[in-house]
Amino acid sequence: MRFGTALLYSLLGMGVVFFALVLLMLLIRIMTAFGRPKPAAGTSGTAPAVSPAAEAPAGTAAAPGSAGELKLYDTDPRTAAMLMAIVADELQTPVNELRFLSIREIKE
Repeated sequence: MRFGTALLYSLLGMGVVFFALVLLMLLIRIMTAFGRPKPAAGTSGTAPAVSPAAEAPAGTAAAPGSAGELKLYDTDPRTAAMLMAIVADELQTPVNELRFLSIREIKE
């Protein structure tokens, strides 16, 4: 194969690759444009900050820094608190940054 033919093939190959990349970029932009929720009338388009207390049901008030309700199954609150403290210590993360949904004792 001559040098000119090889150069033409390589340029054609690179052109096809870049064309496919541009098509993917356009497809992603179109998908994100249609995938975004429309802002409500009269809002700036940004979501308002919601405090954890506002997410709690109307009848209960969440403690400051809490992440919601914890469901205990066959576990007393003292044991649950101890388990949460151990997990926070092992992860080296403050307890108020963790979210526990439920704690269940496994009986064997």
